[in-house]
Amino acid sequence: MQAIDLKLRTILLAILAWPLAGCVAGIDDLRAPPSLTGAHPFPVREATAGFQAHDVHGIDVAKYQGDIAWSDVKSSGIDFAFLKATEGADRIDDKFAQNWAAAKEAGMPRGAYHFNYWCSPMSDQIAWFKRNVPVDPDALPPVLDLEWNFQSPTCPRKVSSDVAIPAIRAFVTEIERHYRKRPILYTDIVFHRDILSDGAFDNYPIWVRAVKDLPQEKYPGRRWAFWQYTERGSVPGIRSMVDKNAFAGTRSQWRRLVDTAFVNEQTAR
Repeated sequence: MQAIDLKLRTILLAILAWPLAGCVAGIDDLRAPPSLTGAHPFPVREATAGFQAHDVHGIDVAKYQGDIAWSDVKSSGIDFAFLKATEGADRIDDKFAQNWAAAKEAGMPRGAYHFNYWCSPMSDQIAWFKRNVPVDPDALPPVLDLEWNFQSPTCPRKVSSDVAIPAIRAFVTEIERHYRKRPILYTDIVFHRDILSDGAFDNYPIWVRAVKDLPQEKYPGRRWAFWQYTERGSVPGIRSMVDKNAFAGTRSQWRRLVDTAFVNEQTAR
């Protein structure tokens, strides 16, 4: 009888331990190191345990943040910044030139982003971005911001993937040729679901927005290089709330990217 009880207890403990072991493995998976890709210089990952698990963090800003004390931002531990530059084919952010110069002076790695406007020809938007964003070998790659803007008073529209994909490809192809760095694609949950969910542009660094959930919950299977995890961040040197972002890689990987000016060494040879 005691032998039977011992055997039953052993079986019961094994059954209880099995799901716990599965949970631990799941946590380990979320903390797994990022993978590397040969198409661009940024490490990528599919899952994360949360923004606290990341060593490298940055911000993205526009005119709404007002005048920024970039030296204070830099000394606070922020590692990079994306600056809104242009929108559509005829709008430039009022603070772009000021932020572009001041961030560099403070030693902040920074890049420019373009907000796509689906009612303007992509060729005009490309020309507008090139006209207003200088070629700086030290800058982060340019970013194409891909969203539906249903609140726009002039262009609250969606387009089909047959229209969107060639337009995106035209932008990234010409911008990569002009700036000699593979552009980053920023996307939100809805646009990704409608246009990019089949893995389109997986050979480009992807920057995902997920402020209420972890990326793997809203972008299953998508490998990302940057994650926008809040729109209500607080950073010294900025008086208003600001978007904050996590880098998929490690601190040492980030330092290597800065040292190599965010250029893919494999394709630069």
